[in-house]
Amino acid sequence: MSVYKKFLGQTAVYGLTTVFSRLFNFILTPIYTAVYQKGVYGIFTNMYANASLINAVLAFGMESTYFRYLNKFEDKKQEVYNNSFLCIAFISTLFLITGLVFATPIAAYLATNAEEIADYKQYVSFFLWILFIDAICVIPFAKLRADGKPFKYSVAKFLNIGCFVGFNLIFIYVVPAIIKHDWIGASWLSTWYRHQWIGYVFVANLIASLATLICLLPEFLKLQLRFDSKLFKNMFSYSWPILIANLSFIINENLDKIVLKKLLPPEIADGEVGIYGAVCKIAIFLSIFITAFRLGAEPFFFSHAKQKNAKETYATILKYFVIALAILFVGIVANIEVLKFFIQKEEYWVGLAAVPYLLFGYVCLGIYTNLSIWYRLSDQTRFGLYISVAGAVITIVLNLVLIPKYSYMGSAWVSMLAYFVMMVLSYVLGQKYYPIPYNLKKICVYLIISTVIVFVSFFIFNRNIYIGNALLIAFIAGVAYFEKNDLMKILKS
Repeated sequence: MSVYKKFLGQTAVYGLTTVFSRLFNFILTPIYTAVYQKGVYGIFTNMYANASLINAVLAFGMESTYFRYLNKFEDKKQEVYNNSFLCIAFISTLFLITGLVFATPIAAYLATNAEEIADYKQYVSFFLWILFIDAICVIPFAKLRADGKPFKYSVAKFLNIGCFVGFNLIFIYVVPAIIKHDWIGASWLSTWYRHQWIGYVFVANLIASLATLICLLPEFLKLQLRFDSKLFKNMFSYSWPILIANLSFIINENLDKIVLKKLLPPEIADGEVGIYGAVCKIAIFLSIFITAFRLGAEPFFFSHAKQKNAKETYATILKYFVIALAILFVGIVANIEVLKFFIQKEEYWVGLAAVPYLLFGYVCLGIYTNLSIWYRLSDQTRFGLYISVAGAVITIVLNLVLIPKYSYMGSAWVSMLAYFVMMVLSYVLGQKYYPIPYNLKKICVYLIISTVIVFVSFFIFNRNIYIGNALLIAFIAGVAYFEKNDLMKILKS
């Protein structure tokens, strides 16, 4: 089997699991936007944005460190597993205890007014436990990927999303139906059930996290409570720049949703956050593909690093990854008039103008994710820190400047610019310190053509679905014509 087929196989197994899981999750978007007012949906968006920032801290960059040190110290796999898990477990436990102690002040900070504090205290408690459980599951999940156990990995992921979707539907539809029709248990349910309370979304998430924890118990039982301090010093020096880089990335991804609420007038803040959060769900299709790629690519890149032609392989993978990103970019915009119906209420559609900018930002992020392998393989993770901090500075400063005047549109522009700068910086620095022979000319051509097509389809032809898809087909045909020879060589190898 050729190295490319092996890579595609790994990406398909681990990546498609995430794709289907996220798509199942995506079906909740039209339900949420139909059931909850945009102000209430803004609470949902804001809470998950804050949670994403904390997730990056709790993981401490240990997932990438785990993969790197498994291949770097093949005789110490158990010690690498122990160290990685115990580090996250210690940080997460400290976070959980501290959060529970200060739950009331945190709720007061997040709430818009005093009447909301009681509800926010419950939200905070739910999220503290969700974040703790999800954090301690990071390394067991990574172990499944490293050990080549895609079935177990898939079962745990599908169990999580199945519980999340299932309990959401129970709280939103089943329980109200039981109460309305006075079926068995209606009297008891009516004593505590609150109609259209957003907190039930977080309860469903907590149940899903607990189910995942139970599913991963066999991996937890393989742990040994022994800590190799000498090895950990090496792991720590590798992981802490990744932690800062991941934190900066999460800032780029979520800070806009957090500061929108703080920088806009209180009477419109939750509504604007709700609109932005809803239209971001359309751009998530591209984010799903990037996540799928990362899950398959990360263990492959590390395991393939010692091969003689590794750099040529990485270059080829990036070219076809960019082609796939470009096709998805054009395809999503071409069909945005269909995809918008996932957001059932028309009051959210006013935010569709932000989608092309969000999508191009994700294209740049995807390329950056691929390019970032150079500093991970060369143990120069400090450059990941520098690049991500540069992106975070752009995000923070420009959001503060643009949000008061342009609301979520300013956030979309800033997100796109931050990821573009990170992509360019990673390429320039990578070519200096760990040169990989990327086909820059072809990559730029595909990116420019796809961007022009998106602009024409969305802004000139006003999202006409027929013209948009005609341009998409023409673009795919052009790619197939110019890449057919190289593709045939790969398929025959």
